[in-house]
Amino acid sequence: MRRVAATALLAAGALALAGCGTGSDSGSGSGSGDSGADLSVSGAYMPQPVSDSMAAGFLTVTNDGDEAAELTSITSEIGQVTLHETVDSAMREMTDAEVPAHGRLVFESGANHLMFEKLKRKPKQGETVEIELHFAGTDPVTVEMPVKPATYRPASGH
Repeated sequence: MRRVAATALLAAGALALAGCGTGSDSGSGSGSGDSGADLSVSGAYMPQPVSDSMAAGFLTVTNDGDEAAELTSITSEIGQVTLHETVDSAMREMTDAEVPAHGRLVFESGANHLMFEKLKRKPKQGETVEIELHFAGTDPVTVEMPVKPATYRPASGH
């Protein structure tokens, strides 16, 4: 079973990397507008929500460019998406987040994460949820986020 899960995860990652064009509607995207940022997304997933109205999301944004990028918002047809951070075991909303030049912005369980609220429908394991990451000064990046089991934890982390 682990081998099948690992193979599925690798296949999903490969599909995600296959669509690295700006504004693509495949699993990963990259954007390089006037900002000097070179952005890509990996490791995106949503644990199957246990609530009918809320869910969490996790991913890593990598910037191989020479300038930082500012993530200003995330949108999705499934509901409202907000950025959150966890500080001293307390969750609080963030208005934006920086992806440093030659660095990463990680959204993972117990730390920075995405919150999906006011869900229009409850996503089920095996489905994908499309999100669009909006950055200051560059094109948005579209990501297909697979819905994983509620207890899913990536083997490699983020």
